[in-house]
Amino acid sequence: MRQFQFLAFRVLCVFGALLSNLLAANIRESQWENGQTLLTFFEKNAIPLKVYYDLPREDKELADEIVSGNTFYTLYDEGGRLLQALIPINENSQLHIYQQDSTYKMRAIPIVSLQKEHHIALSVESSLYYDIVKYTGDTFLASEFIQAYKSSINFKRQIKKGDKLAIIYERKYRLGKVFGSPNIKASILKTGNQDRYVVGYDGSFYDLEGNNLSQYLFVTPLQYSRISSHFSMGRKHPILGYKRPHLGTDYAAPRHTPIKAAGHGKVIFAGIKGGYGKTVIIQHENGYRTLYGHMHKIDKGIRTGVYVSQGKVIGTVGSTGLSTGPHLHFGLYKNGSAVDPQKHLQIATTKLKGKEKEKFSLFAKTFKEELNVVLANNLENEPFKKMQNSYIVYLSEENKADENAKRNN
Repeated sequence: MRQFQFLAFRVLCVFGALLSNLLAANIRESQWENGQTLLTFFEKNAIPLKVYYDLPREDKELADEIVSGNTFYTLYDEGGRLLQALIPINENSQLHIYQQDSTYKMRAIPIVSLQKEHHIALSVESSLYYDIVKYTGDTFLASEFIQAYKSSINFKRQIKKGDKLAIIYERKYRLGKVFGSPNIKASILKTGNQDRYVVGYDGSFYDLEGNNLSQYLFVTPLQYSRISSHFSMGRKHPILGYKRPHLGTDYAAPRHTPIKAAGHGKVIFAGIKGGYGKTVIIQHENGYRTLYGHMHKIDKGIRTGVYVSQGKVIGTVGSTGLSTGPHLHFGLYKNGSAVDPQKHLQIATTKLKGKEKEKFSLFAKTFKEELNVVLANNLENEPFKKMQNSYIVYLSEENKADENAKRNN
């Protein structure tokens, strides 16, 4: 793991060191264009296409994870020749393209980021969503807060002006800019004489009694034989030796097995998608998106713009694209970033029990006390101040610690 982290820091060191010598190199920040692929990126930057075609199957699949609109960074020499590129594929991983021995290489490496905890407290003036956005400027945080309480309260009837809320959450910062989704660790919503606490635990939201508050929007999309490959942010490749993410769940199943929509939504893609072969992508509510790859056939009527209901057959299992055998690659994305599908599928467990509940109770007690302190020191709805330094490159964990110490003094 330390070796893996060192590589990521070394990459940033190269970028950071050249910031002070822009006469010798040119660093660019760009957005990944809609319809752009890794192959077209190679063509645009005069990288031999053989480099792409020689990539392992898994790396080509990772290239299909790049989301349009994502910010990426490139480093060029003074002659305009590409030296390096860092292209995110989710919140935690990025593709590193670089020169080595007069040719280009590509591998997945972790994204180095600063993770910062925030505490906010405010009184309701207009609506929960609007007031959180007004206070923080963070629409993702507002949506996540609404999702946490969606199953336990009627927002229209039970929320009044003057009700109070507090949230403890984490945000990631890359090069001084916020990115990814917020992680709500705990929150409280005071309505009338009732205090409603929510605690984030093992990927779900719970009340103080250990009742699961998460509403599972999705069901398993097929009858399968086994899970042939689990979701992973960095599993070690048995041949290449370095870690590579697997951003989805692979369900092994006989060819022609029906594939069903995991949830209600709108089809935003139906066709051939690089290494995923015949693919369907469905947009769901609350920023979720599902991907169904390596299909044998996409059903008639399943096309871009069509709405489908949960359980609707959208196609059949196959082995199209870069696949070694019939299976479904099922990807789940939240706000554009891959998440573990298994933690978001409908489950029978609704309440923690036994030792797990005892462990949770101690965990929740700490956050309850901390939330009460946050509320007692209400910031009177003063909006967040923007970070003064828009670009901060951390070259080592020590640099991070030094900078954090300065900010806290």
